[in-house]
Amino acid sequence: MTPSPFAEPQEIQRDLDRMRPPDEARAIIERHVPRMPSEPVPLASATWRILASDLVAPEDHPPFPASTMDGFAVVAEDGSPWREIIGDQHAGHVLDVEVTEGYTVRIMTGAPVPPGANAVVPVEATELADDHVVIHQEDVPSGANIRPVGSDVRKGDLILPAGTTLGPAEIGLVANMGMNPVAVARRPRVSVLSTGDELVEPGDPLGPGQIRDSNRFSLTTALAAEPCEITYSGKAPDRRDELERFLRDRMEVDDVIVTSGGVSMGGLDLVKAILFDAEDVMVHFRRLYLKPGKPLNFATRGKTLIFGLPGNPVSSLVTFELFIRPALRLMSGAREVDRPRLRVRLEEGTPASDRIEFQRGIVTAGPDGQLMARSTGTQQSSRLASFVGANALLVIPPRERPYEAGEEIEALMLAPPRSHP
Repeated sequence: MTPSPFAEPQEIQRDLDRMRPPDEARAIIERHVPRMPSEPVPLASATWRILASDLVAPEDHPPFPASTMDGFAVVAEDGSPWREIIGDQHAGHVLDVEVTEGYTVRIMTGAPVPPGANAVVPVEATELADDHVVIHQEDVPSGANIRPVGSDVRKGDLILPAGTTLGPAEIGLVANMGMNPVAVARRPRVSVLSTGDELVEPGDPLGPGQIRDSNRFSLTTALAAEPCEITYSGKAPDRRDELERFLRDRMEVDDVIVTSGGVSMGGLDLVKAILFDAEDVMVHFRRLYLKPGKPLNFATRGKTLIFGLPGNPVSSLVTFELFIRPALRLMSGAREVDRPRLRVRLEEGTPASDRIEFQRGIVTAGPDGQLMARSTGTQQSSRLASFVGANALLVIPPRERPYEAGEEIEALMLAPPRSHP
């Protein structure tokens, strides 16, 4: 719950610093997620966008009976093997002839079946003889090798529901239906900021006590796979006036602000202080019952969501997966908000924690279909290499005794399971 505005500052601080379970934090975020408005975009620009409304077929598809292969359009009931060829029917054209018994039309895949014909004999079942064709197929059933009108989609059918992500097949289906432009959700505008005087750019030499900024690049790469628009990506020094000015500027532009660093318990954790002190910003929580990712700040200013992520690289990416990615997809009205979760068995034992832990892991499928999981090695929140090669986050609930090999847990899948070696 959001602290009462009538509470004393120390009481508010204590409530915000109470460690919340991830499910409770997720529910708080979802209550404050705004929905993006709809906007029409050209079909060529709609790739991987989220449909804003149901798409209903305006016409039958195919709109005419079409041949499914190269061959000869015939009257199926004609028992004679000989047919006189009276024309060639190509795709995209209509031949002005009618097929009757004793006659045929050479036809190409996808071409409209001419009037009178009710079957297509594939070319490999025929033999040409001057201007005739000999059909070697004894029984030609009516409707053979023909797609009837509306066999793919009927006029008025729901072809794609709102919230569908427009991938290759979906874009092709929309194009088939002649829908252009298409209504999609506006992409949330997102800015990304790394904080800390110790951060330098990847190509710059390191000075004493400095580290290279990896979080900004990891987060923008993760965001690039989501239905959003990155409006800004940069870093800020540990000077409150500059950081506060930046945050104020972004609040006027963005739907989501993502910062990394500056949210823990130190004297220079300025993001945490700036958000708490701002009169028009509501801080909803600052700590989670989670490993890695305990010091996560979530605040809102109007409809703008502000996520203050931990500075450790792994913590930053884990909390992105658990909270920011679902929020962005929810904002866009996506039908599939969460990554799939599967039950898996541990290949090896692992220590237990006093918090729910999301270990970077590898899930494989054996010949018998059994899903097995193992961690990627050392799991420190500073070790970004633990994410390399991971296709899952292994969900390790808190308890006192260690987990043993063979125990069943849940895995949040970042990619499909691999084949067991």
